[in-house]
Amino acid sequence: MEQAEKSKVAATGLVRPTSNGPDKESPSTNGYDVSRNPVLSERVDNAELLRMYRLMLLIRRFEETCGQHYSLGHIRGFLHLYIGQEATGIGAIAPLEDRDYIVTHYRDHGHALARGLDTNRIMAEMFGKRTGLSKGKGGSMHIFDAAQRFMGGHAIVGAQLPLAAGIALAQQYMDTDVVTMVFFGDGATNQGTFHETLNLASVWQLPVIFFMENNLYGMGSAVGRVRHRGSDFSDALGAYDVDVVSVDGMDVLAVREATQAAIDSVRAQGSPIFIEAKTFRFVGHSFADPGDQYRERSEVDLWRRRDPLVAYPKQLLEYGVTTQMELDDLSASVDAEIEAAVEFAINSPEPELSEAFDDVYA
Repeated sequence: MEQAEKSKVAATGLVRPTSNGPDKESPSTNGYDVSRNPVLSERVDNAELLRMYRLMLLIRRFEETCGQHYSLGHIRGFLHLYIGQEATGIGAIAPLEDRDYIVTHYRDHGHALARGLDTNRIMAEMFGKRTGLSKGKGGSMHIFDAAQRFMGGHAIVGAQLPLAAGIALAQQYMDTDVVTMVFFGDGATNQGTFHETLNLASVWQLPVIFFMENNLYGMGSAVGRVRHRGSDFSDALGAYDVDVVSVDGMDVLAVREATQAAIDSVRAQGSPIFIEAKTFRFVGHSFADPGDQYRERSEVDLWRRRDPLVAYPKQLLEYGVTTQMELDDLSASVDAEIEAAVEFAINSPEPELSEAFDDVYA
């Protein structure tokens, strides 16, 4: 790139190239081509580009820390980590406004951090403490913050879909242009709630974005083994007459751009849109699942070369958006935030036994 062009980029934000060549190596990737999809040019100011990097790094360090404390017995129950999918969550949530709603699945810590929920209170919830966002009663899979319109992680696969449709229906009744975004994994497409909700959202023209994080595995089963169309969902929703967008989930700017376009469309027309982000989790389905018994090491290694926490900061440096010193400072600030959150969680009180039946509906 010429020096003049680099100066222009530094002033206006990162300009993405329009295409990328395919990867030369091709170990098993479960039927999915891991070469980058063509992406359109994207202009975002430098402050936002760095904010997205910091949030991705915050999610990665948070998840790694949770894994450590799960091993120590400080976090109990189930733990589903988001490691590898950070670019998808940040790119999807960054364009949303405060008035928009989010409903998600049980791999929810990344979405909560992307939405800006309090890191201390998320960590306290992970530790089962009274200061947690769900008062220590929800744990890893049930993080809520109604004030931030973050309507929870949900442990039942596909359960969040009809809830999101209900929120969107309420917005339609009130004649707002509020958007509801619902996250789910590829495994949820085998649930009846998925098809029922897609059908009603189309019939009623609800202002909802169905955001599928296709990480190619439903628990330990490759997507291609459980659906006849394999791992590509881009042409699978014709029966519901819902527009479908497929995007590279490892590219935060591609996800952000696709999501922004979807949000603008839903606000203007009120009709649903389906986004499929193709991504990959570097860890097992849950912390108890190492993930190495049903995935080839070559497949994981190939996807790790697309790690957004490696590729994205390189882009920021290449285009003159930031300096290594600034990235190091961001990393140090994230480490300090995580350390403070762990200290807050450890020092927070346990819920009282007398609170066991509080907030329970009978």
